[in-house]
Amino acid sequence: MARDLYSVLGVARDADEDTIKKAFRKLAVQYHPDKAPGKANEAKFKEINHAHEVLSDKQKRALYDEFGDEALQQGFDAERARFVRQYGGGRGRAGGPAGAGGGVPFNVEEIFGGGGGGGGAASGDFGDLFGNIGDLFGRGRGGGARGGVRARKGQDVESEVTIDFVSAVKGTTVQLQREGEEPMTVRIPAGANEGSRIRVPGQGGPGMGGGPAGDLLLTIHVTPHPLFKREGDDLRLDVPVSIGEAYFGGKVKVPTPDGEVTLKVPAHTQSGQVLRLKGKGVARKGKEPGDLYVRFLIHIRTEDEPRVAEAVKELDVPGDELRKELRF
Repeated sequence: MARDLYSVLGVARDADEDTIKKAFRKLAVQYHPDKAPGKANEAKFKEINHAHEVLSDKQKRALYDEFGDEALQQGFDAERARFVRQYGGGRGRAGGPAGAGGGVPFNVEEIFGGGGGGGGAASGDFGDLFGNIGDLFGRGRGGGARGGVRARKGQDVESEVTIDFVSAVKGTTVQLQREGEEPMTVRIPAGANEGSRIRVPGQGGPGMGGGPAGDLLLTIHVTPHPLFKREGDDLRLDVPVSIGEAYFGGKVKVPTPDGEVTLKVPAHTQSGQVLRLKGKGVARKGKEPGDLYVRFLIHIRTEDEPRVAEAVKELDVPGDELRKELRF
C-alpha cells in the first residue's frame, strides 16, 4: 500500500505551499543519491520527489485529497469517479472519511443494490461494473478511453533564467534542469529583453488521460552591460574622443553586435554630439533591426603642467558666453 504523500514529506494535510517546498528541499538534500548513495536512499529520494510533484501542483493535490492514489493513475476521470461514488452512497471502505489518507473510496456493490443486505448482483451486472470502473482509468472494454474520459494537457510550469546582455542581444542556449529530471537545452532567440517570456512545448507537467505534457514558460532576466544601454531595439553607447579628434576630425573604431566598425568623427565635434549607425542595434527575427546611437564625449588632459595649462587657455572660450541661452 502506498504511503500517504503528506507523511512522506512530514507535513500536515493543510500545509501551505511554502511549507511543502521547504520540507521537500530538506529531505531532498538528505537523501539525494550523490550525498547518500544506496538503493534504499535512492528509492526514498524518488518517493520524496513524487510526493513533492503531486503536492506542489494545485490541481493534482486537490484530486489527491479527494480520491487518494487512484487520482494519480494515468487516464483517471474525476467526474466519472464522482458519479460512481455518488451512486455508491459516498461511504468509504472501513468508514474512511473524506481526505483521510487517500480520499474517499466507494462501495462498488451499492451501485447495483448489493452491499450484504441480500439479493447480490448477478454476474452480468458485475461485468458492467468492472467495465465502468475500468473507464475511470481509460481501460474500458476494447482497451480504449470511453464514456466521458477526456485527454487533458498537463499543467504549464513557470521558471526563470538570467543571462548576460550580449547573450540576450545575440541569442544563446542555456542548460536547465529541474529536480529529479534530465537536463534540457533551451534556445534563447536573439533580441530577448528583460522580462521576455519563452514557451518551451512539452516541458511542463505530465498530461492526464493520455493528453500531452504542459509547457515550460520561461521568464528571461538580463544583467546590464557596463557600456551599452538598450531602448527597445536601439542601443546607445558613449565613445570618448580626444580634443584633437574632436577639433580636426578623425576615425575611431566602435564595437557593435555585428563586430567593430570604423566611424568618422566630424571636425569640430562638440562633446555630447550624437551620430546614428543605422541597423547596428538589436536584430530580432521578422523585424527591422534597431540602430546604434553613438555619443561623443571629449576628454581633456588632467596633468598639472604649465604647457598644458597654456594650451587650454589658448583653446578656452568664455563660459558665460556658452551658457547664455540656458533658461527654464
